[in-house]
Amino acid sequence: MRNFFKIFLFILGLISTAQAQQDAMYSQYVFNMMAINPAYTGNRNAISASAFYRSQWSGIDGAPRTGNVTVQSPLNGERMGLGIQVFDDRLGITSTTGAIGSYAYHLTLNNEAKLSFGLQASAMQYKANYGSVDLGSGAAIDPAFSQNVSKTIANAGAGAFYHTEKFYAGLSALDLLPNKLNENTELSARQVPHFFFTTGYVFPVGEDFKFKPSVLVKAVKGAPVEGDIQATFWIKDFISVGGLYRTNADVSGLLGIQVSPQFYLGYAYDASTTALKRFNSGSHEIMIRYEFSFDRNKILSPRFF
Repeated sequence: MRNFFKIFLFILGLISTAQAQQDAMYSQYVFNMMAINPAYTGNRNAISASAFYRSQWSGIDGAPRTGNVTVQSPLNGERMGLGIQVFDDRLGITSTTGAIGSYAYHLTLNNEAKLSFGLQASAMQYKANYGSVDLGSGAAIDPAFSQNVSKTIANAGAGAFYHTEKFYAGLSALDLLPNKLNENTELSARQVPHFFFTTGYVFPVGEDFKFKPSVLVKAVKGAPVEGDIQATFWIKDFISVGGLYRTNADVSGLLGIQVSPQFYLGYAYDASTTALKRFNSGSHEIMIRYEFSFDRNKILSPRFF
C-alpha cells in the first residue's frame, strides 16, 4: 500500500505540472488576492504583511504542503502599489520555491471607486526527484524515472481589479510563459497559463452583521474549469464565520478573528468530496495578517476584501 501511494503521488505530481493547475490554491483566497491578481497590490491602503500555511490531504504521505509570505504597500499617495511574495510548494516528489514581485497602478474614479492594473514577475526553483519513486521490488529500470530535475524558471502575469467600498471584481492571467519543466521526452511537462476571475459583495445585515458572498473561477489549460463559491458572515466586524464549496474537490469551513484593527487570524478546514476522502482526514490552512499605516495617528478602517 505504501508503494502504491508513492506511485500515486508521483503521478498526481506529474499531472499537476503537466496538465492541471500548477499554482498553489488557498481556501482563504479573499485574504491573499495578490497571489492570484497583481492588480490588487497596494489596495489595502496600508503596509500589509501576511503568512499562509496549507497542509492538504492530512494522512497521505507526500501530500501538498504550501507556505506563502506576502508583503505589500501603497506608494506615491496610494496611486501605486508594490509587493513581494515568497513561497514554498511541495507535492510528492516535486518542490517549487521562489519569489514573486508585483506592481500595480491605481486610478480613482468619479464615484470614489478604484480601478487598478498590475504586473508581476516571478523566479522559482523547480525540482522533481524522479529517482526516489519506489516502483516495487523486482521492477525493471525505467529511464523515465532515472533522471532528477532541477531548474530555475522565470515567468510573468498581469491583471485588473475594480472595487468600491462594498464590491470588487478582478481578472488576471498568470504563468504566461510556457516554460518547459524538464527535458524528459517521456514525461514532458510545461507551465501553462492560469486565468482567474473574482468577484464579491458585502451586504449590511443590521448594525452588527455583514454578509459577504464571493466567487473565484479558475481556468487552466488541460484541466476542468473550477469554481470556489464562498459565503461569510461578519459579526460586529470582529468574528467571521463561513463556508466554501470548491467544484469537484472540497467543502470548507472558515473561521476568522479580527484581533485588533491591525491583526487578523484565520483558519480553514477542507473536507474532500472526491474518492480521496477515503484516504485522508481533510486539509488545514492557517493565516495571519498584520497591517499598519504610514500615519501613526490614522485609524485603520475595517476591510473585508
